[in-house]
Amino acid sequence: MRKQKIKIPKNVFILGLVSFFNDVASEMVYPVIPIFMTQVLKASTTAVGLVEGIAESTAALTKFIFGYISDKFQRRKPFVVFGYTFSAISKGIIGLASAWPLVLLSRFLDRLGKGLRTGARDALLLQNTTEKNKGFIFGFHRALDSAGAVLGPILGLILIYFFADNLRAIFYLATIPGFLAVLLLIFLVKEKRENLTLQKSLKKFSLSSKFLNPKVKLFFVISFIFALGNSSDAFLILRAKNLGLTTQLAVFVYVLYNLVQTILSTPLGKLSDKIGHRKMFAFGLLVFAFVYLAFGIIKNPLFLWFLFPVYGIYISATDGVSKAYLGEFISEKEAGSVYGLYQMLIAFASFFASFLGGVLWTKIGPSYTFYFGALMAFTSFFVLFLGKFWRKI
Repeated sequence: MRKQKIKIPKNVFILGLVSFFNDVASEMVYPVIPIFMTQVLKASTTAVGLVEGIAESTAALTKFIFGYISDKFQRRKPFVVFGYTFSAISKGIIGLASAWPLVLLSRFLDRLGKGLRTGARDALLLQNTTEKNKGFIFGFHRALDSAGAVLGPILGLILIYFFADNLRAIFYLATIPGFLAVLLLIFLVKEKRENLTLQKSLKKFSLSSKFLNPKVKLFFVISFIFALGNSSDAFLILRAKNLGLTTQLAVFVYVLYNLVQTILSTPLGKLSDKIGHRKMFAFGLLVFAFVYLAFGIIKNPLFLWFLFPVYGIYISATDGVSKAYLGEFISEKEAGSVYGLYQMLIAFASFFASFLGGVLWTKIGPSYTFYFGALMAFTSFFVLFLGKFWRKI
């Protein structure tokens, strides 16, 4: 018998393209931001950690709120449109910066946009899944998202060459793919008809203290522990620079990481549908732990060309898979709230991770930022498999 191919719904494909173009815009500038802050604006590494921490906490404060509101109104698309619009605008603001607080403003606006769209977008994706393809659908979306993260830095490198290290021009040009993503979303993504009944949804939808499945609560705890050590990827770029790579090579090695997750997100998502989303997530935790430990130990920059691609395996095994796992236990109507709450908890933990990562880097040494991340990843893995509640997951 022939194996039946899994079809990709139109909404999923377009949302993937939206994420692709948005990530082209974001990744054109993201690996350049810490370099721009430290070399052009003369900001400290602690300031880099503070900016990233505040940016992520902004998203944390808004993801659950806007996810809940999208559930209350049973509207998804407006939140996604405004979210991506804010992110597109934020890119141009960095180009105007003469001091790091304006970079903070830009990152705040960008993460506010992420808070607006995240829960609603994931709920839109969940609408188009079945019981057998959640990992595949979320993995496919992650793959296109990651593909943008491959092209974006490459475009950034090309622009650095042509503009003679005039980094500000990159931020202005990054607004173009950002707004292209918004146009695709406005004209091509359609919500299901049953989600467009406002009066009924306002009366019927409410959240109780018991709306989370116990298995979801435990998964939240495990993910939160892990995120406490998962500092901003900006520290990976700075580590590459710290070990001797040029700006161009530091960005290029970051591209390799995104290339790996682009290639592997869909197949690992599909594999997680077969072996179980929990097992795949656990595998990703171990990959992260060993990679971060290695980032702290290595002295030779040649190892970076191996570690960055392996780091891409971690993302492929956890990002889309975690959403697929949550999708096993929630309904479509509450998806915005649950996904928003999950992302909010992760973002709060990321704030502390990024801030502490900057402090450890500055006060003790760069290696300790990564040692701490590895410790938290190992801890979350052991809680998942050796804790007294693991059999209930």
